[in-house]
Amino acid sequence: MGALHRVGGRLREARVSAGLTLDELSARTRISTSTLSRLEAGKRQASLELVVPVAAALDLSLDVLVRDEQHDPRVRRTVTRRDGHVIAPLTHEQSPVHSYKISYPPGTEPPKLRSHDGHEWLYVLSGRLRLRVGDADVVLGRGEAAEFDTRLPHAMHAVGSSPAQVISMFNETGERMHLQSLGE
Repeated sequence: MGALHRVGGRLREARVSAGLTLDELSARTRISTSTLSRLEAGKRQASLELVVPVAAALDLSLDVLVRDEQHDPRVRRTVTRRDGHVIAPLTHEQSPVHSYKISYPPGTEPPKLRSHDGHEWLYVLSGRLRLRVGDADVVLGRGEAAEFDTRLPHAMHAVGSSPAQVISMFNETGERMHLQSLGE
């Protein structure tokens, strides 16, 4: 199965990065929305008759979709740009912990608080980031870190006139990260 098994996830990643819904991709490819959804979820066998039109609609080459990354530890995922934010994935899609380098643009309105399952860690590389978690409201500067349960309502945005560059690590199951000390 190998590389073909990963085609669905790569197609979904490319579709989301392109800002397309399943319905929009369906209209471009003339493949039903349910078939596309099953293909992305790995519940439908990837075949050339499905993959070729989807790849063409997303402006992807087939080798990008089927390459075998087992021996290549490099992360090659698509950077997403949305509303001035730049989100660069730093881990493979299947990783149990998702890591991103995120650039929060300056001068944006504070977003609404949201919550979801998981646990998140942040490290500010540059700029200043306002973080609201529950009743806490703090501004983090370069070199500062934060950790929180994402089931608590939370939001973050850049403060000041320059972007905030942040490394974010997120675990959807809510498991906390355990770091082994160097002496052990």
